[in-house]
Amino acid sequence: MVVLAASIISKSGKALVSRQFVDMSRIRIEGLLAAFPKLVGIGKQHTYVETDNVRYVYQPIEALYLLLVTNKQSNILEDLETLRLLSKLVPEYSPSLDEEGIGRSAFELIFAFDEVISLGHKESVTVAQVKQYCEMESHEEKLHKLVMQSKINETKDVMKRKASEIDKSKIEKNRGEKGGFMSMQSMGSGRIDSSFNDLSISSSGSGFGSGSGFGPSTDVEPFSSKSKGRPAASAAAPSKGGMQLGKTKRANQFLESLKAEGEVIVEDVQPVAGQSRAAAPPPTDPITLTVEEKINVTLKRDGGLSNFDVQGTLLLQILNQVDGHIQVQIETGENSGILFKTHPNINKELFSNENILGLKDPNRPFPTGQGSDGGVGLLKWRMQSAEESMVPLTVNCWPSVSGNETSVSIEYEASTTFDLRNVVISVPLPALREAPSVRQVDGEWRYDSRASTLEWSILLIDSSNRSGSMEFVVPPVDASVFFPISIRFTAIKTFSDLKIIGIIPLRSDSPPKFAQRTQLITEIYQVV
Repeated sequence: MVVLAASIISKSGKALVSRQFVDMSRIRIEGLLAAFPKLVGIGKQHTYVETDNVRYVYQPIEALYLLLVTNKQSNILEDLETLRLLSKLVPEYSPSLDEEGIGRSAFELIFAFDEVISLGHKESVTVAQVKQYCEMESHEEKLHKLVMQSKINETKDVMKRKASEIDKSKIEKNRGEKGGFMSMQSMGSGRIDSSFNDLSISSSGSGFGSGSGFGPSTDVEPFSSKSKGRPAASAAAPSKGGMQLGKTKRANQFLESLKAEGEVIVEDVQPVAGQSRAAAPPPTDPITLTVEEKINVTLKRDGGLSNFDVQGTLLLQILNQVDGHIQVQIETGENSGILFKTHPNINKELFSNENILGLKDPNRPFPTGQGSDGGVGLLKWRMQSAEESMVPLTVNCWPSVSGNETSVSIEYEASTTFDLRNVVISVPLPALREAPSVRQVDGEWRYDSRASTLEWSILLIDSSNRSGSMEFVVPPVDASVFFPISIRFTAIKTFSDLKIIGIIPLRSDSPPKFAQRTQLITEIYQVV
Protein backbone atom coordinates (compact mmCIF):
# COMPACT_ATOMS: atom_id res chain seq x y z
CA MET A 1 0.00 0.00 0.00
CA VAL A 2 2.59 2.51 -1.13
CA VAL A 3 3.17 5.15 -3.77
CA LEU A 4 5.73 3.80 -6.23
CA ALA A 5 6.49 7.11 -7.98
CA ALA A 6 5.29 10.72 -8.29
CA SER A 7 5.83 12.17 -11.74
CA ILE A 8 5.04 15.04 -14.07
CA ILE A 9 4.80 13.94 -17.70
CA SER A 10 3.75 15.44 -21.00
CA LYS A 11 0.68 14.39 -22.98
CA SER A 12 2.89 12.13 -25.07
CA GLY A 13 4.32 10.30 -22.06
CA LYS A 14 7.67 12.11 -21.81
CA ALA A 15 8.89 12.13 -18.22
CA LEU A 16 9.79 15.66 -17.08
CA VAL A 17 10.14 15.04 -13.32
CA SER A 18 9.83 11.69 -11.60
CA ARG A 19 10.59 10.74 -8.01
CA GLN A 20 10.60 7.02 -7.14
CA PHE A 21 9.97 5.90 -3.55
CA VAL A 22 10.78 2.18 -4.04
CA ASP A 23 13.67 0.45 -5.74
CA MET A 24 12.79 0.61 -9.46
CA SER A 25 14.96 0.59 -12.56
CA ARG A 26 14.93 3.52 -14.93
CA ILE A 27 13.72 1.36 -17.83
CA ARG A 28 10.72 0.14 -15.80
CA ILE A 29 9.57 3.60 -14.65
CA GLU A 30 10.02 5.05 -18.15
CA GLY A 31 7.97 2.19 -19.56
CA LEU A 32 5.17 2.75 -17.03
CA LEU A 33 5.08 6.47 -17.75
CA ALA A 34 5.17 6.01 -21.51
CA ALA A 35 2.23 3.60 -21.35
CA PHE A 36 0.01 5.96 -19.37
CA PRO A 37 -1.19 8.29 -22.22
CA LYS A 38 -2.41 5.26 -24.18
CA LEU A 39 -4.42 4.03 -21.18
CA VAL A 40 -6.11 7.36 -20.55
CA GLY A 41 -7.95 7.19 -23.87
CA ILE A 42 -9.53 3.80 -23.11
CA GLY A 43 -10.10 4.21 -19.39
CA LYS A 44 -13.55 5.06 -18.04
CA GLN A 45 -12.42 6.74 -14.83
CA HIS A 46 -11.31 10.34 -14.91
CA THR A 47 -9.10 10.25 -11.79
CA TYR A 48 -7.33 6.88 -11.99
CA VAL A 49 -6.58 4.05 -14.40
CA GLU A 50 -5.72 0.48 -13.39
CA THR A 51 -3.63 -2.14 -15.15
CA ASP A 52 -2.79 -5.68 -14.16
CA ASN A 53 0.13 -4.56 -11.96
CA VAL A 54 -0.21 -0.88 -11.05
CA ARG A 55 -2.71 1.94 -10.63
CA TYR A 56 -2.30 5.41 -12.13
CA VAL A 57 -3.83 8.26 -10.11
CA TYR A 58 -3.59 11.43 -12.21
CA GLN A 59 -4.70 15.03 -12.63
CA PRO A 60 -4.24 17.20 -15.74
CA ILE A 61 -2.37 20.49 -15.16
CA GLU A 62 -2.66 22.53 -18.37
CA ALA A 63 -0.71 20.61 -21.06
CA LEU A 64 0.84 18.14 -18.59
CA TYR A 65 -0.16 15.31 -16.26
CA LEU A 66 0.57 15.10 -12.53
CA LEU A 67 0.76 11.36 -11.96
CA LEU A 68 1.03 8.96 -9.00
CA VAL A 69 2.00 5.36 -9.76
CA THR A 70 0.84 3.06 -6.94
CA ASN A 71 0.23 -0.63 -6.46
CA LYS A 72 -3.33 -1.90 -6.65
CA GLN A 73 -3.53 -2.52 -2.90
CA SER A 74 -2.95 1.16 -2.10
CA ASN A 75 -5.71 3.22 -0.45
CA ILE A 76 -7.28 5.21 -3.30
CA LEU A 77 -8.68 7.89 -0.95
CA GLU A 78 -5.29 8.55 0.59
CA ASP A 79 -3.71 8.62 -2.86
CA LEU A 80 -6.25 11.22 -4.04
CA GLU A 81 -5.46 13.36 -1.00
CA THR A 82 -1.74 13.06 -1.77
CA LEU A 83 -2.40 14.02 -5.41
CA ARG A 84 -4.44 17.04 -4.32
CA LEU A 85 -1.61 18.28 -2.08
CA LEU A 86 0.98 17.83 -4.84
CA SER A 87 -1.23 19.73 -7.29
CA LYS A 88 -1.13 22.71 -4.92
CA LEU A 89 2.64 22.51 -4.54
CA VAL A 90 3.53 22.38 -8.25
CA PRO A 91 2.38 25.97 -9.05
CA GLU A 92 4.19 27.21 -5.94
CA TYR A 93 7.58 26.08 -7.25
CA SER A 94 6.96 26.33 -11.01
CA PRO A 95 4.95 29.42 -12.02
CA SER A 96 5.26 28.40 -15.68
CA LEU A 97 3.43 25.08 -16.13
CA ASP A 98 5.12 23.95 -19.34
CA GLU A 99 8.03 21.64 -20.14
CA GLU A 100 10.62 24.40 -19.90
CA GLY A 101 9.26 25.75 -16.60
CA ILE A 102 9.05 22.29 -15.03
CA GLY A 103 12.62 21.58 -16.15
CA ARG A 104 13.91 24.74 -14.46
CA SER A 105 12.16 23.84 -11.18
CA ALA A 106 12.90 20.10 -11.26
CA PHE A 107 15.05 19.95 -8.13
CA GLU A 108 12.68 22.15 -6.08
CA LEU A 109 9.76 19.92 -7.07
CA ILE A 110 11.65 16.76 -6.12
CA PHE A 111 12.50 18.22 -2.70
CA ALA A 112 8.83 19.14 -2.22
CA PHE A 113 7.72 15.63 -3.23
CA ASP A 114 10.10 14.19 -0.62
CA GLU A 115 8.49 16.31 2.11
CA VAL A 116 5.01 15.07 1.16
CA ILE A 117 5.79 11.37 0.60
CA SER A 118 8.19 9.36 2.75
CA LEU A 119 8.93 5.74 1.83
CA GLY A 120 5.77 5.70 -0.24
CA HIS A 121 3.44 6.97 2.49
CA LYS A 122 1.91 10.45 2.79
CA GLU A 123 3.17 12.71 5.57
CA SER A 124 0.74 14.84 7.58
CA VAL A 125 1.90 18.25 6.28
CA THR A 126 0.41 21.34 4.71
CA VAL A 127 1.57 23.49 1.81
CA ALA A 128 2.91 26.16 4.20
CA GLN A 129 4.85 23.56 6.19
CA VAL A 130 6.39 22.06 3.04
CA LYS A 131 7.55 25.51 1.91
CA GLN A 132 8.99 26.20 5.34
CA TYR A 133 10.83 22.87 5.44
CA CYS A 134 12.25 23.34 1.95
CA GLU A 135 13.37 26.90 2.61
CA MET A 136 14.86 25.77 5.95
CA GLU A 137 13.71 28.96 7.66
CA SER A 138 15.03 29.56 11.15
CA HIS A 139 13.50 32.06 13.53
CA GLU A 140 16.70 31.88 15.60
CA GLU A 141 18.77 32.91 12.58
CA LYS A 142 16.41 35.80 11.76
CA LEU A 143 16.45 36.95 15.39
CA HIS A 144 20.26 36.75 15.48
CA LYS A 145 20.55 38.81 12.30
CA LEU A 146 18.06 41.34 13.67
CA VAL A 147 20.05 41.66 16.91
CA MET A 148 23.31 42.07 15.00
CA GLN A 149 21.78 44.75 12.75
CA SER A 150 20.39 46.60 15.77
CA LYS A 151 23.85 46.58 17.37
CA ILE A 152 25.35 47.96 14.17
CA ASN A 153 22.70 50.69 14.05
CA GLU A 154 23.28 51.55 17.72
CA THR A 155 27.02 51.80 17.10
CA LYS A 156 26.41 54.14 14.17
CA ASP A 157 24.11 56.29 16.32
CA VAL A 158 26.72 56.48 19.08
CA MET A 159 29.35 57.41 16.51
CA LYS A 160 27.16 60.21 15.15
CA ARG A 161 26.42 61.45 18.65
CA LYS A 162 30.10 61.54 19.59
CA ALA A 163 30.96 63.33 16.35
CA SER A 164 28.23 65.88 17.08
CA GLU A 165 29.58 66.42 20.60
CA ILE A 166 33.10 66.94 19.23
CA ASP A 167 31.81 69.45 16.69
CA LYS A 168 29.90 71.30 19.40
CA SER A 169 32.96 71.45 21.64
CA LYS A 170 35.05 72.83 18.75
CA ILE A 171 32.41 75.49 18.05
CA GLU A 172 32.28 76.48 21.72
CA LYS A 173 36.08 76.61 21.86
CA ASN A 174 36.31 78.80 18.76
CA ARG A 175 33.53 81.01 20.07
CA GLY A 176 35.37 81.42 23.37
CA GLU A 177 38.63 82.35 21.66
CA LYS A 178 36.82 84.82 19.40
CA GLY A 179 34.99 86.29 22.38
CA GLY A 180 38.26 86.78 24.26
CA PHE A 181 39.79 88.56 21.28
CA MET A 182 36.78 90.87 20.95
CA SER A 183 36.89 91.59 24.67
CA MET A 184 40.51 92.64 24.43
CA GLN A 185 39.62 94.99 21.60
CA SER A 186 36.78 96.42 23.67
CA MET A 187 39.13 96.96 26.59
CA GLY A 188 41.61 98.74 24.33
CA SER A 189 38.95 101.03 22.88
CA GLY A 190 37.70 101.73 26.39
CA ARG A 191 41.11 102.79 27.52
CA ILE A 192 41.55 105.14 24.57
CA ASP A 193 38.11 106.73 24.98
CA SER A 194 38.52 107.18 28.70
CA SER A 195 42.01 108.64 28.25
CA PHE A 196 40.64 111.30 25.92
CA ASN A 197 37.87 112.08 28.38
CA ASP A 198 40.32 112.37 31.23
CA LEU A 199 42.60 114.58 29.16
CA SER A 200 39.73 116.94 28.42
CA ILE A 201 38.99 117.22 32.12
CA SER A 202 42.56 117.36 33.40
CA SER A 203 45.78 117.62 31.50
CA SER A 204 47.78 115.94 34.22
CA GLY A 205 49.51 112.63 33.55
CA SER A 206 47.55 110.91 36.28
CA GLY A 207 44.38 111.34 34.21
CA PHE A 208 45.78 109.31 31.33
CA GLY A 209 47.02 106.68 33.75
CA SER A 210 43.63 106.33 35.34
CA GLY A 211 42.07 105.88 31.92
CA SER A 212 44.53 103.17 30.90
CA GLY A 213 42.32 100.46 32.37
CA PHE A 214 44.16 99.86 35.62
CA GLY A 215 42.75 102.82 37.55
CA PRO A 216 39.17 103.40 38.80
CA SER A 217 37.60 104.57 35.54
CA THR A 218 33.84 104.35 35.14
CA ASP A 219 34.07 104.01 31.36
CA VAL A 220 36.40 101.03 31.50
CA GLU A 221 34.40 99.09 34.08
CA PRO A 222 31.51 97.89 31.85
CA PHE A 223 33.86 96.72 29.10
CA SER A 224 36.16 94.91 31.49
CA SER A 225 33.29 93.09 33.19
CA LYS A 226 31.82 92.10 29.82
CA SER A 227 35.15 90.85 28.55
CA LYS A 228 35.70 88.77 31.66
CA GLY A 229 32.20 87.23 31.53
CA ARG A 230 32.36 85.72 28.04
CA PRO A 231 35.56 83.66 28.43
CA ALA A 232 34.24 82.42 31.77
CA ALA A 233 31.09 81.09 30.13
CA SER A 234 33.03 79.42 27.34
CA ALA A 235 35.46 77.89 29.80
CA ALA A 236 32.63 76.39 31.81
CA ALA A 237 31.30 74.38 28.85
CA PRO A 238 34.10 71.75 28.72
CA SER A 239 33.79 71.13 32.45
CA LYS A 240 30.09 70.41 32.00
CA GLY A 241 30.89 67.93 29.26
CA GLY A 242 33.42 66.27 31.54
CA MET A 243 30.78 65.83 34.24
CA GLN A 244 28.47 64.18 31.69
CA LEU A 245 31.17 61.70 30.69
CA GLY A 246 31.72 60.76 34.32
CA LYS A 247 28.00 60.23 34.80
CA THR A 248 27.87 57.96 31.76
CA LYS A 249 30.77 55.95 33.09
CA ARG A 250 29.05 55.40 36.45
CA ALA A 251 25.84 54.40 34.66
CA ASN A 252 27.75 51.88 32.54
CA GLN A 253 29.30 50.37 35.68
CA PHE A 254 25.84 50.02 37.21
CA LEU A 255 24.52 48.31 34.06
CA GLU A 256 27.49 45.94 34.02
CA SER A 257 26.80 44.97 37.64
CA LEU A 258 23.16 44.22 36.75
CA LYS A 259 24.29 42.09 33.80
CA ALA A 260 26.62 40.15 36.12
CA GLU A 261 23.61 39.34 38.31
CA GLY A 262 21.79 37.80 35.35
CA GLU A 263 19.49 40.69 34.44
CA VAL A 264 18.71 41.33 30.76
CA ILE A 265 19.60 44.94 29.96
CA VAL A 266 18.34 46.64 26.80
CA GLU A 267 20.53 49.66 26.12
CA ASP A 268 18.76 52.56 24.42
CA VAL A 269 20.70 55.14 22.47
CA GLN A 270 19.53 58.63 23.38
CA PRO A 271 18.83 60.81 20.34
CA VAL A 272 20.80 63.95 19.73
CA ALA A 273 19.02 67.18 20.65
CA GLY A 274 16.96 68.46 17.74
CA GLN A 275 16.87 65.07 16.04
CA SER A 276 13.57 63.54 14.96
CA ARG A 277 12.03 60.39 16.41
CA ALA A 278 14.44 57.51 16.83
CA ALA A 279 12.14 55.13 14.96
CA ALA A 280 12.60 57.02 11.68
CA PRO A 281 16.09 57.61 10.25
CA PRO A 282 16.93 61.13 9.14
CA PRO A 283 15.70 61.86 5.61
CA THR A 284 18.16 61.99 2.73
CA ASP A 285 15.77 62.69 -0.13
CA PRO A 286 14.72 66.27 -0.92
CA ILE A 287 11.10 65.46 -0.11
CA THR A 288 9.83 62.78 2.29
CA LEU A 289 6.17 61.84 2.71
CA THR A 290 5.25 59.71 5.72
CA VAL A 291 1.94 57.83 5.98
CA GLU A 292 1.53 56.80 9.61
CA GLU A 293 -1.41 55.13 11.33
CA LYS A 294 -1.74 54.48 15.05
CA ILE A 295 -4.17 51.79 16.15
CA ASN A 296 -5.89 51.55 19.54
CA VAL A 297 -7.70 48.28 20.25
CA THR A 298 -9.23 46.82 23.39
CA LEU A 299 -10.38 43.20 23.14
CA LYS A 300 -12.46 41.35 25.70
CA ARG A 301 -10.99 38.19 27.20
CA ASP A 302 -14.25 36.28 26.63
CA GLY A 303 -14.52 37.43 23.02
CA GLY A 304 -15.75 40.57 21.41
CA LEU A 305 -14.44 44.04 20.73
CA SER A 306 -14.58 46.87 23.27
CA ASN A 307 -12.71 49.60 21.36
CA PHE A 308 -11.27 49.97 17.87
CA ASP A 309 -9.83 53.29 16.75
CA VAL A 310 -7.35 54.12 13.98
CA GLN A 311 -5.85 57.59 13.57
CA GLY A 312 -3.70 58.41 10.56
CA THR A 313 -1.52 61.31 9.46
CA LEU A 314 0.20 62.28 6.22
CA LEU A 315 3.38 64.26 6.93
CA LEU A 316 5.43 66.26 4.42
CA GLN A 317 9.09 67.00 5.05
CA ILE A 318 11.10 69.23 2.68
CA LEU A 319 14.83 69.79 3.12
CA ASN A 320 15.40 72.70 0.70
CA GLN A 321 13.32 75.85 0.26
CA VAL A 322 13.64 75.61 -3.53
CA ASP A 323 11.48 72.44 -3.50
CA GLY A 324 8.65 74.02 -1.48
CA HIS A 325 6.46 75.10 -4.43
CA ILE A 326 4.77 71.74 -5.06
CA GLN A 327 1.49 69.86 -4.90
CA VAL A 328 1.03 66.24 -3.81
CA GLN A 329 -1.10 63.82 -5.82
CA ILE A 330 -2.47 60.99 -3.66
CA GLU A 331 -4.72 57.97 -4.01
CA THR A 332 -6.99 56.75 -1.23
CA GLY A 333 -8.17 53.20 -0.76
CA GLU A 334 -11.69 51.81 -0.96
CA ASN A 335 -12.34 51.90 2.79
CA SER A 336 -15.55 53.91 3.09
CA GLY A 337 -15.38 54.05 6.88
CA ILE A 338 -12.45 56.50 6.88
CA LEU A 339 -13.05 60.23 7.25
CA PHE A 340 -10.30 62.52 5.87
CA LYS A 341 -9.60 66.06 7.12
CA THR A 342 -7.15 68.45 5.49
CA HIS A 343 -5.00 71.13 7.11
CA PRO A 344 -6.68 74.60 7.23
CA ASN A 345 -4.11 75.95 4.74
CA ILE A 346 -4.81 73.17 2.20
CA ASN A 347 -7.14 73.80 -0.74
CA LYS A 348 -10.13 71.60 0.20
CA GLU A 349 -11.87 71.85 -3.19
CA LEU A 350 -8.75 70.73 -5.01
CA PHE A 351 -8.45 67.74 -2.70
CA SER A 352 -12.10 66.70 -2.89
CA ASN A 353 -12.23 66.99 -6.70
CA GLU A 354 -8.81 65.77 -7.81
CA ASN A 355 -7.17 64.19 -4.72
CA ILE A 356 -4.41 66.82 -4.90
CA LEU A 357 -2.95 68.39 -1.75
CA GLY A 358 -1.85 71.98 -2.37
CA LEU A 359 -1.82 75.26 -0.50
CA LYS A 360 -4.69 77.72 -0.87
CA ASP A 361 -2.14 80.33 -1.99
CA PRO A 362 -0.08 78.65 -4.74
CA ASN A 363 2.55 81.40 -4.48
CA ARG A 364 3.46 80.31 -0.95
CA PRO A 365 5.88 77.40 -0.53
CA PHE A 366 5.52 74.60 1.98
CA PRO A 367 7.70 75.14 5.08
CA THR A 368 11.04 73.36 5.21
CA GLY A 369 13.05 71.75 7.99
CA GLN A 370 12.96 68.45 9.79
CA GLY A 371 10.99 69.38 12.88
CA SER A 372 10.34 67.30 15.97
CA ASP A 373 7.14 65.72 14.66
CA GLY A 374 8.58 64.43 11.39
CA GLY A 375 7.25 67.15 9.07
CA VAL A 376 4.20 69.24 8.28
CA GLY A 377 0.80 67.57 8.63
CA LEU A 378 -1.17 67.73 5.39
CA LEU A 379 -3.95 65.25 6.00
CA LYS A 380 -5.52 63.43 8.95
CA TRP A 381 -8.05 60.64 9.06
CA ARG A 382 -9.82 58.44 11.56
CA MET A 383 -11.66 55.14 11.50
CA GLN A 384 -13.76 53.48 14.18
CA SER A 385 -15.50 50.15 13.97
CA ALA A 386 -17.37 47.64 16.10
CA GLU A 387 -16.62 44.65 13.84
CA GLU A 388 -14.10 42.20 15.25
CA SER A 389 -13.15 41.14 11.72
CA MET A 390 -11.32 44.48 11.30
CA VAL A 391 -8.84 43.63 14.07
CA PRO A 392 -5.44 42.62 12.60
CA LEU A 393 -4.52 40.34 15.53
CA THR A 394 -6.62 38.57 18.17
CA VAL A 395 -5.23 36.79 21.23
CA ASN A 396 -7.06 34.21 23.36
CA CYS A 397 -5.82 33.18 26.82
CA TRP A 398 -7.06 29.95 28.45
CA PRO A 399 -5.86 29.45 32.07
CA SER A 400 -6.85 26.19 33.77
CA VAL A 401 -5.96 25.03 37.29
CA SER A 402 -5.18 21.34 37.76
CA GLY A 403 -3.69 20.11 41.01
CA ASN A 404 -0.80 22.28 42.19
CA GLU A 405 -0.23 24.14 38.92
CA THR A 406 -1.96 26.43 36.46
CA SER A 407 -1.63 25.60 32.78
CA VAL A 408 -2.02 28.60 30.49
CA SER A 409 -2.62 28.21 26.74
CA ILE A 410 -2.40 31.31 24.55
CA GLU A 411 -3.13 31.42 20.86
CA TYR A 412 -3.10 34.19 18.30
CA GLU A 413 -4.96 34.53 15.01
CA ALA A 414 -3.86 37.15 12.49
CA SER A 415 -5.91 38.69 9.71
CA THR A 416 -4.94 37.92 6.14
CA THR A 417 -4.95 41.65 5.34
CA PHE A 418 -1.71 42.53 7.15
CA ASP A 419 1.76 41.02 7.50
CA LEU A 420 2.79 41.92 11.05
CA ARG A 421 6.40 42.48 12.10
CA ASN A 422 8.17 42.44 15.47
CA VAL A 423 5.11 41.10 17.27
CA VAL A 424 5.45 41.04 21.09
CA ILE A 425 2.66 39.66 23.31
CA SER A 426 3.26 40.55 26.99
CA VAL A 427 1.40 38.41 29.53
CA PRO A 428 1.39 39.51 33.22
CA LEU A 429 2.42 36.80 35.66
CA PRO A 430 2.26 36.42 39.44
CA ALA A 431 5.44 37.03 41.42
CA LEU A 432 7.63 33.99 40.71
CA ARG A 433 10.97 32.88 42.09
CA GLU A 434 11.98 31.43 38.73
CA ALA A 435 10.88 31.58 35.11
CA PRO A 436 7.69 29.72 34.14
CA SER A 437 7.93 26.33 32.48
CA VAL A 438 7.19 26.79 28.77
CA ARG A 439 6.03 23.54 27.21
CA GLN A 440 5.35 24.72 23.66
CA VAL A 441 5.82 27.97 21.77
CA ASP A 442 5.63 29.12 18.15
CA GLY A 443 8.38 31.73 18.11
CA GLU A 444 10.54 33.02 20.98
CA TRP A 445 9.85 33.87 24.61
CA ARG A 446 11.52 35.84 27.40
CA TYR A 447 10.74 36.20 31.09
CA ASP A 448 11.12 39.69 32.58
CA SER A 449 11.59 39.09 36.30
CA ARG A 450 11.45 42.79 37.21
CA ALA A 451 8.09 43.44 35.55
CA SER A 452 6.95 39.87 36.18
CA THR A 453 5.79 39.43 32.57
CA LEU A 454 6.26 36.77 29.93
CA GLU A 455 7.03 38.23 26.49
CA TRP A 456 6.13 36.07 23.51
CA SER A 457 7.76 37.42 20.34
CA ILE A 458 7.19 36.49 16.71
CA LEU A 459 9.52 38.13 14.23
CA LEU A 460 7.08 37.99 11.29
CA ILE A 461 3.47 36.88 10.88
CA ASP A 462 2.59 36.26 7.24
CA SER A 463 0.74 33.66 5.18
CA SER A 464 2.90 30.86 6.59
CA ASN A 465 1.95 31.41 10.25
CA ARG A 466 -1.38 33.22 10.51
CA SER A 467 -2.03 31.35 13.76
CA GLY A 468 0.19 30.12 16.55
CA SER A 469 0.09 29.02 20.16
CA MET A 470 2.06 28.96 23.38
CA GLU A 471 1.64 26.91 26.55
CA PHE A 472 3.33 27.42 29.91
CA VAL A 473 2.85 26.36 33.52
CA VAL A 474 2.95 28.44 36.74
CA PRO A 475 1.89 27.77 40.33
CA PRO A 476 -1.90 27.87 40.99
CA VAL A 477 -3.24 31.45 40.79
CA ASP A 478 -6.45 33.23 39.86
CA ALA A 479 -7.15 33.56 36.13
CA SER A 480 -7.45 37.37 36.34
CA VAL A 481 -3.71 37.62 37.06
CA PHE A 482 -2.89 37.03 33.38
CA PHE A 483 -4.77 40.15 32.22
CA PRO A 484 -4.51 42.69 30.70
CA ILE A 485 -2.38 41.26 27.90
CA SER A 486 -0.47 43.95 25.99
CA ILE A 487 0.40 43.57 22.31
CA ARG A 488 2.64 45.60 20.04
CA PHE A 489 3.61 45.20 16.39
CA THR A 490 4.27 47.14 13.21
CA ALA A 491 3.15 46.77 9.60
CA ILE A 492 3.99 48.41 6.29
CA LYS A 493 0.35 48.40 5.16
CA THR A 494 -2.35 50.72 6.48
CA PHE A 495 -6.13 50.63 6.79
CA SER A 496 -6.51 53.67 4.54
CA ASP A 497 -4.23 52.19 1.86
CA LEU A 498 -3.22 55.77 1.03
CA LYS A 499 -0.52 56.02 -1.66
CA ILE A 500 1.50 58.88 -3.09
CA ILE A 501 1.00 59.01 -6.86
CA GLY A 502 3.49 61.79 -7.53
CA ILE A 503 4.76 65.31 -6.88
CA ILE A 504 3.51 68.16 -9.08
CA PRO A 505 6.06 71.02 -9.36
CA LEU A 506 4.66 74.54 -9.68
CA ARG A 507 7.83 76.44 -10.65
CA SER A 508 9.90 73.88 -12.54
CA ASP A 509 9.44 71.38 -15.34
CA SER A 510 10.89 68.29 -13.65
CA PRO A 511 9.34 66.93 -10.44
CA PRO A 512 11.79 66.62 -7.51
CA LYS A 513 12.79 63.26 -6.12
CA PHE A 514 10.75 62.09 -3.17
CA ALA A 515 10.58 59.14 -0.77
CA GLN A 516 7.48 57.58 0.77
CA ARG A 517 7.31 55.88 4.17
CA THR A 518 4.29 53.88 5.29
CA GLN A 519 3.82 52.29 8.69
CA LEU A 520 1.10 51.03 11.02
CA ILE A 521 2.04 51.04 14.71
CA THR A 522 0.22 50.11 17.89
CA GLU A 523 -0.45 52.74 20.52
CA ILE A 524 -2.66 50.84 22.99
CA TYR A 525 -3.49 47.23 22.07
CA GLN A 526 -4.77 45.10 24.94
CA VAL A 527 -6.87 42.09 25.90
CA VAL A 528 -8.71 42.96 29.14
